[in-house]
Amino acid sequence: MFAGPIFSREALTTPRRLRHFLIRAGYVAGLFVLMYTAGQATFGWQQVRSHGDVAHFGSLIFQIFSLLQMTLALFFGMLFTAGNVAQEKDRQTLILLLMTDLSSREMVLGKLFASLLLPFVLLATSMPVFCVTQVLGGVATDQILWSVGLCGAATLAAGAWGALVSFWRDKTFQTLAVCVLGLVLFLGAVEASVALVGVNSAAGLIAGAINPYRALLAVMSPFEVHGGLTYSQVAGRSVIALLGLGAVLISVSIIRLRVWNPNQASFAPPKMEKEDAEGVRRVKHRTIWSNPIIWREMCTRAYGRRMVLIKLVYYAIAMFVAWSLWSTPESGELMMSLISAAGVAFVGLGLLSLLLVNAQAVTSITTERDTKTLELLLVTDVSAKEFVFGKLGGVLFNTKELIVIPLLLICWQLGIGGVGAENAVYVVLSFLALVCFAAMLGLHAGFSFDNSRASIANSLGTMFFLFIGIVIFMILLVEARSSFFLQFQSFLIFILVGSIGLYVSLTHKNPSVALTLAAGGLPFLTFYAITEFLLHGTLGVCCSVLMAYGFTTVAMLIPAISEFDTALGRSTLDKG
Repeated sequence: MFAGPIFSREALTTPRRLRHFLIRAGYVAGLFVLMYTAGQATFGWQQVRSHGDVAHFGSLIFQIFSLLQMTLALFFGMLFTAGNVAQEKDRQTLILLLMTDLSSREMVLGKLFASLLLPFVLLATSMPVFCVTQVLGGVATDQILWSVGLCGAATLAAGAWGALVSFWRDKTFQTLAVCVLGLVLFLGAVEASVALVGVNSAAGLIAGAINPYRALLAVMSPFEVHGGLTYSQVAGRSVIALLGLGAVLISVSIIRLRVWNPNQASFAPPKMEKEDAEGVRRVKHRTIWSNPIIWREMCTRAYGRRMVLIKLVYYAIAMFVAWSLWSTPESGELMMSLISAAGVAFVGLGLLSLLLVNAQAVTSITTERDTKTLELLLVTDVSAKEFVFGKLGGVLFNTKELIVIPLLLICWQLGIGGVGAENAVYVVLSFLALVCFAAMLGLHAGFSFDNSRASIANSLGTMFFLFIGIVIFMILLVEARSSFFLQFQSFLIFILVGSIGLYVSLTHKNPSVALTLAAGGLPFLTFYAITEFLLHGTLGVCCSVLMAYGFTTVAMLIPAISEFDTALGRSTLDKG
């Protein structure tokens, strides 16, 4: 009861839902599928008799599981908390909670722990799977405990950050964008501080303790000494630091809750009409375009008054990346023997841009739904094409800087000879295809789910799992080093599971043959693009990306503009 009735209600009602048990079972099944895929990629169909090889495989699986779980814990711990509070604000129910006798502590802790209930349950569920890696060998019990403990502490800190931002900001997109950019900027600032003061110095060890990935890498390397400390000491300090950071963020949210909420702008007096020289009051009206949807997206403050702050944070991250590339001499060392430092920088900025584009798209629909303005649009004469293309145009316009900056990085590398003209064209075309896919996926998720939290989690979760799957593909393919046919056999189960998950996501409300083909073909074509990239292909990679993500984008777009009535629940068959 320390967290109050909000958490108590969530703890009592969550186990009654079938989805709760399906997610738990699906998470464990996904880990075992990943273990099977890694085993097939590492050993193939040959019989393994060496205990050393089995122990090496157990250590590899433990490392993959730990990094994957840490990334999922940070992302979804932050996303679930931010989305939970943002939905309360959009539906104007947070004001009702403020009018009750709930204390600020009960509201903040209740919302936080109610949102983190599922991530903590999944962490506990993963313990038996981690114990299987210990049976294989190469992993100690305390390594597993420290790994799960670090994930739990990181989940609490990420959730506390999401709660602080969501109670502070009013618009859902601003909340999600500040959460994601703040997390990236925080990790970058920590690593920059460690690099400046020295990794093994006292200040460097203190600063590095706040980065959960640094502590997790120490746990995965038990035989190394880190600044005179064992991996258990490094992990223990990191857990304490993350819990302390989470406590500070929670305290700030509790103290400032009733200062931030309700928004003081809602109580501002209306602006008075100006008087002309004759004393007649006149109102200056703005001219609305023929498509009112895109006019609203581009010419009004539909997503808050401080959107420029989000872009300034992104500019800061981009400038830091550019400064790092400029100041660091080119050593010729490639990540995984494949990607240069400039390539890693482009991938990082590109993935961040795609997540923000997707968040902008899905919140453009969920905000309309939660504020009941979508119902008003349904009774107007706005056509399906005007609505969908207006929303897409608004998304691309509001995130234009996030799209242009990664492209400028490619142009810079083209100018200094870091990339060839042909490869630069392929990269630009592929990136633009992914941008369109991210934007349309957000709109599609907003149409498909009536609940805003489900829409946001499904949209951003789909993007996130696509990125994670691609990274896992690349790691295991580099580890396998076998022929394409054997690689395809090894990854077949993993690809099929990805296709099923994408099918469930895309066809949740309005299934179609095109979406079914897209869900089945996208993972296969993505796998082909990765293998072609590992074989130093260029045109094949570009064509695969354009075909996979371009077709999926069109498969989501056509039903949205042709079956708009079915998607949003209105009837316009009698309209001329």
